[in-house]
Amino acid sequence: MEIVGDVFHDLSDQNDFDSKYGPPPDNGNYYEVLICPSCNKETIVKYHWHELMESEDEVNYKILYPSNRNMPIGLPNEIKIAYEAAEKVRTVDVNAYAILMRRLLELVCLDRKSTNGSLAQMLNELATKNEIPTKLVDVAKGLKNFGNIGAHAGSGELSKNEIPIVYALTKAILEYIYSAPHLATLAENKLKEIKSKGKTKT
Repeated sequence: MEIVGDVFHDLSDQNDFDSKYGPPPDNGNYYEVLICPSCNKETIVKYHWHELMESEDEVNYKILYPSNRNMPIGLPNEIKIAYEAAEKVRTVDVNAYAILMRRLLELVCLDRKSTNGSLAQMLNELATKNEIPTKLVDVAKGLKNFGNIGAHAGSGELSKNEIPIVYALTKAILEYIYSAPHLATLAENKLKEIKSKGKTKT
């Protein structure tokens, strides 16, 4: 992406001078505005920088805009990163989007400790362990099949019409496995908090 603007927020405290080591290292947050060469849409990213960094591998980018409000809640970090990677190509290449969503599904299986052979076998294993219902296995296999078409040119070509289907299939799986338990935990903790406050008052 082309960088069309950037701002540096200096966080170093020059008053924090050390008589032995001198002034503190420069550090702060960069905010960059990027333009996608494919769709011409803007993206705003943020990353922290300090002069003691040894390589660019230490830089962690965070997308501030556009915010992905449709991302299911409660996702583990690795799953979240994979989901965001797929969303970045959603409007650029449908086949790449389907492939990345299929990869996301494999990561979900691995996260739930399913390593039994092929993706179809891993999904069946999750159903056997009651991690997901059998009906959801069929949903997951549908996502897998879309990913297979995207990966193999001889299997056909996906169009933009399939994007909502792939997205809905993925979201259904993630919400069942991660979002629902996460919400249940939040509700349980909130109820405990309310009951605890009630006992304190009495």
